[in-house]
Amino acid sequence: MTNDPFVDLRKYDQSWFDRGRPAWYILLWWLVQAIAFPLTPQPLNILRCALLQLFGARIGEGVLIRPTARFTYPWKVTIGNHSWIGDNVVLYSLDQIHIGEHCVISQKSYLCTGSHDIQDPAFGLKTASITIENGAWVAADCFVGPGVQIGANAVIGARSSVFTNMPSGQVCWGSPCRPKTVRIKLDPPTNP
Repeated sequence: MTNDPFVDLRKYDQSWFDRGRPAWYILLWWLVQAIAFPLTPQPLNILRCALLQLFGARIGEGVLIRPTARFTYPWKVTIGNHSWIGDNVVLYSLDQIHIGEHCVISQKSYLCTGSHDIQDPAFGLKTASITIENGAWVAADCFVGPGVQIGANAVIGARSSVFTNMPSGQVCWGSPCRPKTVRIKLDPPTNP
């Protein structure tokens, strides 16, 4: 086997890629996120949601976003009502990220909509959207790859790596992540 590289990064070209906003706007967003987000106290969630909306994110009612969450391009992000985005979550939104209602994306999880073509000598950029349906929970320190859809009410166990779609109503974990068992809905306890 040769030690020569399979790629020639001098040929890399993403001039075709549409970031969705001009460079000055993106820089402004990155400055606002770097300064305003970490400086807002935890209870000022409404301010973080307002900043994201100001920059084009579609944020539902009752959404909770921690101060250390990161959004590459907020105009490519939709978060449904009453969903939570935890500390140090990264939404690498080169493509669309759709998060449904009543979802939890736990701390240190990374939703990645971009990758590269390993067969392309120029290491071409590839993007694909991520969809997380209503009621799903992505537990701590998970990686969710481009093009993945996580079904409604699915649970993705901590530190899982999700490269393929996960079905609704399943508890899934592993690297690579696989469905393991059915998630059972329990009725809330009744007061005597």
